[in-house]
Amino acid sequence: MHTLIRILAASAALLGAAAHAQQAYPDKPVTMIVPFVPGGSSDITGRSVTPGLTKLLGQTFVVENKPGANSAIGAQALARSTPDGYTMMVGSIGTFAINEALYKNLSYHPSKDFTYLTQAVRNPNLLVAPPSFPANNVAELIDYAKRNPGKVSYASSGTGSSDHLSAVLFRQRSDTTGVDVPYRGGGAAIADLIGAQVNVSFQNLGAVLTHVKAGKLKALAITGEARSPDLPDVPTMAEAGIPDMVVYSWQGFAVPAGTPEPIVKKLSEALRTTLREPQVTQTLQGLGFEVVANTPEEFARFQQTEVKRWKEVIRKSGIELQ
Repeated sequence: MHTLIRILAASAALLGAAAHAQQAYPDKPVTMIVPFVPGGSSDITGRSVTPGLTKLLGQTFVVENKPGANSAIGAQALARSTPDGYTMMVGSIGTFAINEALYKNLSYHPSKDFTYLTQAVRNPNLLVAPPSFPANNVAELIDYAKRNPGKVSYASSGTGSSDHLSAVLFRQRSDTTGVDVPYRGGGAAIADLIGAQVNVSFQNLGAVLTHVKAGKLKALAITGEARSPDLPDVPTMAEAGIPDMVVYSWQGFAVPAGTPEPIVKKLSEALRTTLREPQVTQTLQGLGFEVVANTPEEFARFQQTEVKRWKEVIRKSGIELQ
């Protein structure tokens, strides 16, 4: 009996200590992994919220860039980290959804290795072309592509990127063909697009907006649910005759699977509060982002929807990377 009492007392003490540790969280700096080089969308999103997180939670949030392998290096580091709330990650649609469908031998599993905190922002893609390209709208592009099978070149920031798969989806929906021209990043793709070295591209709205307004590129359609206030004359893909082609590039936050629920809740609430602060929202909108700031449950459901969607697109296209 005495032994049982001691065991129960010890268990109660351990549970009490664990509860206290979670209640006191965080009591040391938190590392925020960015699985890309500095300056990209994930990096900007992460750094935009760190001051607010520090203010709300009373600890420093340190951004650590771990680029490589199309974000797999940083994502693997998060998956293997201790699930105690002191390591988190801000990643992209590629990190959390596309990679699962794209890579045959991925070093982490987006649907099993993470607990999702919030989808932070999203950004529609803009179908753009150099002014000299013959097509001035989607109908003309489809007609041109059908009269020139396999000849329309689609620039992208890399195989498996949101802009690349938007082009693949467009060709599937429009029953046309073309050739993909992947670059090492969006900047190089946009430069060659402006120089008319390639025909068209689905680029993030924020990345090409200034070029469209300056007349260096022309916009044929946008992949958002609605027209952009910045380009009110540019139709959505649905308005242009391509249904079921709402595509957003997006960024979100996650922690390792197994992170205690109270910590997940505290981090998610702090992130959503920070993202909705007027200064943060204004900064992100100025870069072409739309703030989402949904709940962990909503983000998890959305992530599964995205994985399913892109798996089907990739399966039909026959794309597969090792």
